[in-house]
Amino acid sequence: MKKFLSLALIVTLILSLTACADAAEKKPKVKFNKGQLKKIELVTAPSEGMPMIVLRENYSDVPIMGEAVASQAQMVNFIKKRNPNPKLNCTVEQLVHLYYVEAEREGIRPDIAICQAIKETGTWAYGGDVIPEQNNFCGLGTTGGGVKGAFFDTPQLGARAHIQHLLSYTSKRPPKVEIVDPRYELIQKFRPQIFGKLTKWTDLNGVWAVPGNHYGEDILNLWMQAQMPDASEASMDAANLKILLEDDKAAAYVYRGLVNMERENFYGAKEDFQEALKIEPELPEALFDLALAQENTRKPETAIKTYDELLRIDEKFAIAWYNRGRLKLIQNDFKGAIKDFESSLKIETINAEAYNNIAVAYFKQKKYEDAWNFLQKAAEQSTTNPVVKENYEKFAACVKVKK
Repeated sequence: MKKFLSLALIVTLILSLTACADAAEKKPKVKFNKGQLKKIELVTAPSEGMPMIVLRENYSDVPIMGEAVASQAQMVNFIKKRNPNPKLNCTVEQLVHLYYVEAEREGIRPDIAICQAIKETGTWAYGGDVIPEQNNFCGLGTTGGGVKGAFFDTPQLGARAHIQHLLSYTSKRPPKVEIVDPRYELIQKFRPQIFGKLTKWTDLNGVWAVPGNHYGEDILNLWMQAQMPDASEASMDAANLKILLEDDKAAAYVYRGLVNMERENFYGAKEDFQEALKIEPELPEALFDLALAQENTRKPETAIKTYDELLRIDEKFAIAWYNRGRLKLIQNDFKGAIKDFESSLKIETINAEAYNNIAVAYFKQKKYEDAWNFLQKAAEQSTTNPVVKENYEKFAACVKVKK
């Protein structure tokens, strides 16, 4: 009998605690002014992702040594796009030329070295411990806390020191000119475990910068962006030459398609991406770019089919899930849209615009409670996103919290 009473008390206690926990977790009730909600429209967040260039090298395999892929003109344009007024003691054109001279002498890839300098200096906006007068383009000798690091008399010596420091990591061969890197011999003497042994850009992770877990990948992301063509005649001439001369025709057609995208010639871009896919039917970059071009030519049904093919090849392509969901939302396929946005969020959990668009899908079905819940999740992730902010303010004006 005592055992029975003890068991009963335990069960009662567990039920009591569970009820308390449920009460604590229970959200306050809200009342929706449905009359007002019928008068508002929620904004759908836009498509995501920029058109993609074909980069054949795996990021983890891109070597520090080698020849440039991006031209000097491309690097100049890239720098000016990121910062029209860089704090330099020479012109952008002169600095890029200096890097190509210094890097090519030592066998280092100049275009990627420049991208490292872009990362280190904030595209020569600075703002940290280093100042423009130092001509220190890669943080040599800086340790934080106001320590400015090395000074170089000219931009050329700054570029040379940067290249020599890269050489110390990737080769045991001494520089071909006088050493100006103040840390070259320190690496050689005190860090034999890395001297001449780091051959890839991703090998710099946690070495050049601490913790720097994605340091090499960040540099290579900049490098890929730098290779993107613009709408200029020079880019179109380069694209036509690639198609004429290069063995990698699929990549060449994608490149010309990107030029046409920049020129807003979406029909021409679509034809180029389709030509690339005739050569390489499962090329992800061509499929993604084609879907973007198809959306711009107001062919959402065709774009959805292209995303279908892309996701068949790569089911982890989060942006493809998101963009396909957005197209389904436009076509009032609300269940399909929600499912695609949720698939995107399983891969990349931080995406306020995906939560926003799920809210829009529920709102259009007049499922206001679900819409409000997902709009709150969007707002929790981003208070500055203009689309989320607009939708939240409009919806909140139609919501009253019950006491």
